[in-house]
Amino acid sequence: MKGFSEKIETVQEYYFSAKLREVNQMIADGKPVINLGIGSPDLGPDKRVIEALKNTAENPHAHGYQSYQGIPELRIAFAEFYSREYGVSLQPDKEILPLMGSKEGIMHLSMTFLNPGDEVLIPNPGYPTYASVTNLLGAKPVFYSIDLSKKGRPELESIEKNDLSKVKLMWINFPHMPTGATGSEQILHELVTFAKKHDIVLLSDNPYSHILTKKPLSILSIPGANEIALELNSLSKTFNMPGWRIGMLAGRADWLQKVLKVKSNMDSGMFLGLQKGAIAALGLGKSWFEDLDELYQNRRKLVWKLADKLGLSYSQESSGLFVWCKVPEGKTAEQIVDYLLYEKNIFVTPGKIFGSEGENHIRISLCMPEFKILEAINRIK
Repeated sequence: MKGFSEKIETVQEYYFSAKLREVNQMIADGKPVINLGIGSPDLGPDKRVIEALKNTAENPHAHGYQSYQGIPELRIAFAEFYSREYGVSLQPDKEILPLMGSKEGIMHLSMTFLNPGDEVLIPNPGYPTYASVTNLLGAKPVFYSIDLSKKGRPELESIEKNDLSKVKLMWINFPHMPTGATGSEQILHELVTFAKKHDIVLLSDNPYSHILTKKPLSILSIPGANEIALELNSLSKTFNMPGWRIGMLAGRADWLQKVLKVKSNMDSGMFLGLQKGAIAALGLGKSWFEDLDELYQNRRKLVWKLADKLGLSYSQESSGLFVWCKVPEGKTAEQIVDYLLYEKNIFVTPGKIFGSEGENHIRISLCMPEFKILEAINRIK
């Protein structure tokens, strides 16, 4: 054998892929591990979503290959969702591309735009996949800081002190993962102006926009954004459907056509039953989001109590599926993470996996029933 691609050496196995093997082995060994580390909603979709899937699966003609662009009804449902929730008008046949999850979309987008040597602005802390995909393609991650005292505003003044001539893409993410910084319309306006000034494509990764937010935001609602921005969205967090792998990309029609060239060579169309279920989810009313909001608010209050017991500090103004905590002076995040896992059988995530700015921080997930969070609290003496 002549060896593997050199590019594989630029990335490590995704943290949760490796860590969950250890956690699952502990569970198999009889350890009562409470998983507060991963952001996978523990509740199921609405019953109407399941019915749509079941009814379609029972149709013998529903099991063939599907269009790479999804059925027209799904694109229309996405367009209606964007109009209703974000005030954004999209052409279903040109400005929406369904995806098998938004994580796959990160790869599709990066392959569409990047050449070796190009540079990509990536938030620090931030979702590790942005940097991993950039490295795999031979491009260069350039990390930027965000100001948590200003709703996660990127430190644009610091960014502009650098040579930006090779920067082609900039990843943004509000509500921000892992910190929960909410962002704002003002920040999005500034980002659109910044991207236009420096001829940079803004890529908005927006899966948390309906989790503990007062007003969902979309970069595409900002005047002029349709010229320089694309947005990824997902049904995973919003509708408790992470395993369904249903996402979408929205924005400029000519750019979406380029992404489709990549996608059509990488995967296929979604199973029709999944698409029908997605349509049902996208049509759910305000009560769905109100119930979800109440559930996560109650869980978050308990996670705050857990954090208090551990002496961690956190913001009560954040959104999303996690509580981002700073460890007290004199301790390290690794010490607390290991103490919780190996002595208390509670799994939380060390902030350092999200970048250097995550050092001495811990991320705690809200994706666990209240009685389990209470049990975790009771294990801490």
